[in-house]
Amino acid sequence: MNAPAPTLKRSLSLTLLTLYGLGNILGAGIYVLIGKVVATAGIFTPWSFLFASLLAGLTAFSYAELASRYPVSAGEAVYLQAGFDFRYLSAGVGILIILAGIVSAAAISRGFVGYFQQFFAWPEALVVIALVAALGALASWGIVESVRVAALFTLIEIFGLGLIVVVAWPPLDALGASLGAMAGPPDAGAWHGILLGGILAFYAYIGFEDMVNVAEEVRDPLKNMPRAILLALIVSTLIYFAVALVAVASGAVAELGASNAPLATIYERTAGRAPVLISAIALAAVVNGALIQIIMASRVCYGLARQGWIPTVLGRVEARTRTPVIATLLVAALVLTMALLLPVETLARFTSLLLLTVFALINLALWRIQRNPLSSHEGFGVPRWLPLAGFASSTAFLLYQLSYSLVG
Repeated sequence: MNAPAPTLKRSLSLTLLTLYGLGNILGAGIYVLIGKVVATAGIFTPWSFLFASLLAGLTAFSYAELASRYPVSAGEAVYLQAGFDFRYLSAGVGILIILAGIVSAAAISRGFVGYFQQFFAWPEALVVIALVAALGALASWGIVESVRVAALFTLIEIFGLGLIVVVAWPPLDALGASLGAMAGPPDAGAWHGILLGGILAFYAYIGFEDMVNVAEEVRDPLKNMPRAILLALIVSTLIYFAVALVAVASGAVAELGASNAPLATIYERTAGRAPVLISAIALAAVVNGALIQIIMASRVCYGLARQGWIPTVLGRVEARTRTPVIATLLVAALVLTMALLLPVETLARFTSLLLLTVFALINLALWRIQRNPLSSHEGFGVPRWLPLAGFASSTAFLLYQLSYSLVG
C-alpha cells in the first residue's frame, strides 16, 4: 500500500501564533513607512494610524469569526466559497492574496536596503537578491523553525520600537504642544492629509489576515486563532500610536519624509548618537515582515492547490521538512522580481489596494454566512452589523484610494 502523503504539522501555540501575527504587522510598515505618513499627515499622523486601526479592526473581527468557523489554509478563498459558493471568485481572491503577500514582501525587502546601507554600501540589487534568497531557504526549512526565528525577530523589533519611544519621548511642554495641535479641529486640507496618511498607515496593519493561512499548523485553532488575531491588533495599535506621537513631536517632519530609514533618523536627532543599534533592530524587523509574507503566500498556494483550484504541484509537501517547498520557491522568485522592479511606495499602495478589495469581499461573505439559519456555530462570533460596517468602510477607503490614484 502507498504511504499517505505528508501533511502540515500542528505545532504553533497561542504565544507563537500571536508573535507571528504581531511580527508581521509591526515589521510590515512602521520601520519603513512612518516617515512617509508623517510627510503626508504632518502633526495629525497619530490620527492617521488610529483611523487605519479602526478600518483594520472591523475586518479583523470578521476574520476572527471566520477563522473559528473554517480553520484551514487558504482561509480567504474558503471563506468566500462558503459565503458565495462561486469557485472562480474564491480562486481569484486566493490568487489576489498570494499576489498581495508577494508585493508586500517585495516592499519590505526594498525597505530593508535603506537600513542595511547604514552599515554596508552594497548595491541595492545585490542586497535584495541576498535577502530574498535567504528568506526563501528559511521558509522552506520548516514552520516551527521559521516561526521561532520570526518570534525572536518580533521581540527584537518590539524592543526597538520601545527604545525609540523612550529615547525620543518629548519634554512635557513639547508633548503638550503636540497634543494641543493634534486636538484642534482639522481643516479640509488636514483631513485630506489624514486620509492619505491613513492609506499608507493602513499598510502598517497588514498582517493579521495572514495569520489564518497557517491555521492547519496551529494547536486548537478554533480558540487560539481568534484570540491571537485580536491580541496582535491591539498591541500593534498601542505601539503605533506611541511611535507616531514621538515622531511628530520630534519636529523633524520634512527630514523624516525624505529619509529611507526614518526611525534611525528620529533616534539620531533625539539621542544625539549614531543610530547603529536602532538600524540593526530595524533590519531584524524588516526581515521578519518579509519572511512571514513569504510563509503566508506559500501556504495560500498550498491551500488553493489542495482545493484543486491551481496546479496541484504547488500543494506538494516535502516529507522531511513538512513544508510546501515548490510553492515557497515560486513565491520567493516572484518577490525578488517585484522588489527589483518597483519602488516601495508603489508596492505599499498596490498592496493596500489589493487587500482592501479582499477585505470588502470577506466582510460581505461573513454577512451572507451569518444570514443562513443553518450556519450557527459555537466558536467566536460577532454581531451581524459588524461585517456590514467592515464592508462599507473597506469599500469607501478603496474608492477613496482609487480616486486619489486616478486624480493624483
